[in-house]
Order: sequence, then structure tokens, then C-alpha cells
Amino acid sequence: MNGLKSNMDYDDRAQLLKALAHPTRLHIVDLICEREPCVKVMEKILGLAQPNISQHLSLLRHLNIVEAKREGNQVCYRIKDPRVIKLLKLLTDK
Repeated sequence: MNGLKSNMDYDDRAQLLKALAHPTRLHIVDLICEREPCVKVMEKILGLAQPNISQHLSLLRHLNIVEAKREGNQVCYRIKDPRVIKLLKLLTDK
């Protein structure tokens, strides 16, 4: 394609940026980058109810930004898309 990106590439990037554009999701992703927390930890840090956090995590999982792993009776999260780590680093660098 002569070095041009396909529309699908742009759609994929736009979806990633839209997902991260919400302050709560941005905070969740930042927490996951730092420590791969379980939902209970996120509740304490964010001061939000579990259903609210789960709703945001569901979208992030659907877009393959994060993935869940079961640890006993808890579900913890880690970053699945390495672009997210790079984006967060760019956003926090001054």
C-alpha cells in the first residue's frame, strides 16, 4: 500500500484513544501499569463501587487493552496492549 496505513489501522488507534480519554479508565489503566491490581484494590484507591469499575474494565477487556487473570477468588488485571504503556509514559513525561 505504498507505506500508507489502512483505515482499519486508524480505526484501531482511534478506539484505543477513545477508551483512554475517560478519566476513570485512564486512572484504572495507570493503576494496572503500576501494580496489576485486583478489583478490591482498585475500589479502595479509586473510591468507586465495584460495578462501576467492572463496567470500565469490561470495555478495556473488549478492546484488548487489559486482560484478567484469576488469583484464587480474585480477578487481577494486567496490560495486554503494550502501546498503552508507551502512551502513558508519553503523557506523564514532561
